[in-house]
Amino acid sequence: MASLPSVRLTAHRLAAALVVSVCMVSTAAVLSPAWASPAHVQRQQPSCGNQNVPPPPVDSSEQPQAGKPAPAPLPVPERPVGGPRLGECDNVLPEKAPTVPSQVNAASWIVADLDTGAVLAANDPHARHRPASAITVLTAMVAVQELDMDAPVTVTKEDAVDTEGDKIGLAVGGKYTVKQLLRGMLLVDSAVDAVSALTRQLGGTEATLAKMNALAAQIGALDTRVATASGRDGPGMSSSVYDIALMVRAAMRNENFSEITRARSANFPMTGSKSAFTVTNDNKLLANYSGAIGGKTGFTANAGNAVIGMASKSGRRLVTVLLRAEARPVATWQQAAKLLDYGFAMKSDVKPVGQLVERAPGTSSTPETPAQAVRDPNGETVMDPSAAPTAFGNVGGPLTIAAGVLLIAALLIYLQKKVSRRSRA
Repeated sequence: MASLPSVRLTAHRLAAALVVSVCMVSTAAVLSPAWASPAHVQRQQPSCGNQNVPPPPVDSSEQPQAGKPAPAPLPVPERPVGGPRLGECDNVLPEKAPTVPSQVNAASWIVADLDTGAVLAANDPHARHRPASAITVLTAMVAVQELDMDAPVTVTKEDAVDTEGDKIGLAVGGKYTVKQLLRGMLLVDSAVDAVSALTRQLGGTEATLAKMNALAAQIGALDTRVATASGRDGPGMSSSVYDIALMVRAAMRNENFSEITRARSANFPMTGSKSAFTVTNDNKLLANYSGAIGGKTGFTANAGNAVIGMASKSGRRLVTVLLRAEARPVATWQQAAKLLDYGFAMKSDVKPVGQLVERAPGTSSTPETPAQAVRDPNGETVMDPSAAPTAFGNVGGPLTIAAGVLLIAALLIYLQKKVSRRSRA
């Protein structure tokens, strides 16, 4: 029985050590920021550029009006919308992905599945850039939601003459349907006369911008702030390839939008003294890429080239978006074609690097991002094991450990008492 005191001493020491451990872990649960924010992910790595605002402008087009302050940068979400990997810099690729086509020189690009929303590959997807007239996808979304496609619109001098920017040639006093104006806006790089006429129907410039910004926030396009409905540069103008892909996916669910964006050309009737005329789709992808189903192009001095391309092959529909692309040495539509080829070459069961969300995080009962759930290429929603919710919220990890430590301590004390009773027997 000489060993019994040693057993009791060991039990006492272990119990004391375990109690100290509980205190330390509990303190960590309160003080440690790593535990305080579960699955916390920095939106961008420290070396990422343009995570807050687009690059500096090259002209004065973004100067606020006299007496108005410059807009503050949009808030940067704590977690990247669409999943943690979309906060990465440079190429964001699935495991064992092939090399990205070297001809692509866009500052940011994305390739995603239009049907499942799976993001197949990207480069700086949440970097903020000016969208040029790619933003008219959002303008069109507001218009198709609110306006009768067959409603006539009378073009004013303000629309056809006074509005600054390139025009398609609408006649002052001419009457065109809403759908015809949408065709002009979506087929041509810059159609400020058509945009001006549409914004009047939507309640004027300020009302239209408010509706566009509200819709962007609703669908989860949190890098986007619209300063002009046409895409011309303006104070605070901002978007990202991720946001524009979101917009395109949502817009393509509307038959009017999908029909317009895949049209090679659009006819405008004679009105008054203005002869009938035809506009051709500026998106060369439509005429040169097999399976192309739509897109949009745009350019401003500050934005550079913006390209949206969509195609359908073997039952899959993909979208690619490029921002701040250079037209040399490879044309921007050819860069879009290379990225579409890259996406179609991936197997259908490839693990996505992210997800195009349905709504802004926190605004729907449906899981919005891979931080909660992801949708595989077959459309099934599955839990992301890397971001599974902890047992007790923000301090679940430490509390779970503490509970285990206390259980062991109680067991040791029980064993000590049992041994003591035997020694007295």
